[in-house]
Amino acid sequence: MSVLPSLPPLPLWLAHALRAQRGPVPWSAVTRGALAAGPLLLVAVVVGRPSAGVVAAVAAMLAGINDRPGGRRVSVQRIGVPAVAGAVGMLVGTAAGAGLGAVWLVGVFTGLGLIAGGVSAVGPVASAAGTQVLVASAVGAGMPLPEPGWARAVAFLAGAGWLLALRVALPTPGSFGAGAGDYRFDGERDAVAAVYDAIAALLDAAGTGHATARRAALTAALDQAQDVLAGPRLRRYASSAAERRLHAQYAAALPLAEAATALAWAGDAVSARAAEGPRRLAAAVRGNTHTGPLPAPCRSVPALRALDDALLHAAEAFDQADGGDLHSRRRSGRELARTVFGGGGREYGVRVALSFGASGAVALGLYHAHWYGQHTHWYWLPATAVFLVKPDLGPLASRVLCRAAGTVLGALLFAALAAVLPNPAGLIALVAVSGALIPVATRHFAAQTAVVTVLVLALVMVGGEPQASVSRIGETLLACAIVLVVGHLPMPGRRGGTVRARLTAAGRAAYAYLSHVMDQPDDRARRWTLRRDAYRALAEARTAIALGAAELPALARHTEGADRIAVLLERLVDPTTACAVHLDDTGRLTPRHAERLAGLLAELAGLTDLPGTVDLPGADRRTLSA
Repeated sequence: MSVLPSLPPLPLWLAHALRAQRGPVPWSAVTRGALAAGPLLLVAVVVGRPSAGVVAAVAAMLAGINDRPGGRRVSVQRIGVPAVAGAVGMLVGTAAGAGLGAVWLVGVFTGLGLIAGGVSAVGPVASAAGTQVLVASAVGAGMPLPEPGWARAVAFLAGAGWLLALRVALPTPGSFGAGAGDYRFDGERDAVAAVYDAIAALLDAAGTGHATARRAALTAALDQAQDVLAGPRLRRYASSAAERRLHAQYAAALPLAEAATALAWAGDAVSARAAEGPRRLAAAVRGNTHTGPLPAPCRSVPALRALDDALLHAAEAFDQADGGDLHSRRRSGRELARTVFGGGGREYGVRVALSFGASGAVALGLYHAHWYGQHTHWYWLPATAVFLVKPDLGPLASRVLCRAAGTVLGALLFAALAAVLPNPAGLIALVAVSGALIPVATRHFAAQTAVVTVLVLALVMVGGEPQASVSRIGETLLACAIVLVVGHLPMPGRRGGTVRARLTAAGRAAYAYLSHVMDQPDDRARRWTLRRDAYRALAEARTAIALGAAELPALARHTEGADRIAVLLERLVDPTTACAVHLDDTGRLTPRHAERLAGLLAELAGLTDLPGTVDLPGADRRTLSA
């Protein structure tokens, strides 16, 4: 019997391009998308201001891309901050396009790209804001609109503000079933309940090969809940009883997560009874009910005793609902500046500046050479380059492939629809349908590109221009070529700056956590804050490393060896958590703990010659001799 040879695995960059996120359809976001861009455009057309409606619809589309799962408060930050940045970009772009020649305009684009790229290294919200600044500046400089710059900025804010108002006002399906007032905290409640579910899953996986993945899932759940609960607010502290109760429930999960991590690190299986308590707590959070009696695990080892104590504390916190510390730490101005001007921020800023400036120069050159014919949308080329250069959307080769495929699909689909749909009624309906599909399409970059292409081409026709599918395909392919070239250009200094910066931050956080556990084991509040910092920094480093490894070989080689360092840092943070639990119980470390930590510190110190190395601050090993 012959055995068919196994197929070789796909390259990482191609596998990433074919991978899509999964999950239930976010019907509430779909509803908001349907009520955003399309109705705004309809109102503008009815009142005779279609050009203002196009700007508002573009802003609503960009806001829809940022309309991700989470609580209402954090959505104000995720949607509102980029919208304000986009309005500023619209003002700057309009002024530059009207008052500067082509050469100076390219210089403005390059400078904006340098600033926006560096700021984007701060985090997801900053990255979205940097993207909207650049896209809006390109649209403001190139789109022929009768409105002055201030009116365009107001229309942009109105479009994004309308979707944000829908996000704040409309209830999530099923949010009224958990109790009075629960409508306000749908995303927050789900995020906190997911933490307790993740704790239970980690306890189930203790002693198995799934423990590491479950611990990573717990970190992700804690990060999500912390971000959702720590969203912007008018007052410093939670003002309502329902919100204070949620904060108390989140804070009560931290010692449970610590004990579960210690049990998973020990490598011994625990009884199913241990995971039953966190599951009941998750149900109590979702149902906004009391916990009732919780099953107590056996107290045979320090980590199980810590788990039992944490369950008792959680039951008390759930009943009292006096609020709790989120144990989040705001980054100082110095830390933010180090991120923006550090290796990762500098490298990304230069890439964005070169891509945005070069695509603007090519677009303006083609425009003045009358290559566009009767079309005036040269701004498409630099705006497309902005999305292509963003590492948030995946490795460079994957982004380019998905963008090209999505644009071709979307342009062909729109050409077929535009031939049969009436203008403007049919096209406005198409904009509304596309807006509804964006929350689902964001799960894959190619699908998102196809939906956005249909929406943008429909807006162009409603604004008075002819059908432009062929031009859209050509400009996208040209933008892909520009970004590919810029992405592989040699740069001064060491490459892989983003990965190196993330590893540096993870190393600092890991050593700060270890030093605190050894020096001040009784300060639990500070310990939980440092523990959250360490695991969050490690998760961000892991994400950056995975993206770097999935690049083409010419780029991926610059981050080789980084994954080994991240694994060692994880192996350092997990036993540090186990040591903290053991110190709480006995007041001293076992020889096993001390030997494991000393060995990991020595192994990390010996990795200075790896290509992915990072300068880690030293730790006082004398504390391990206790």
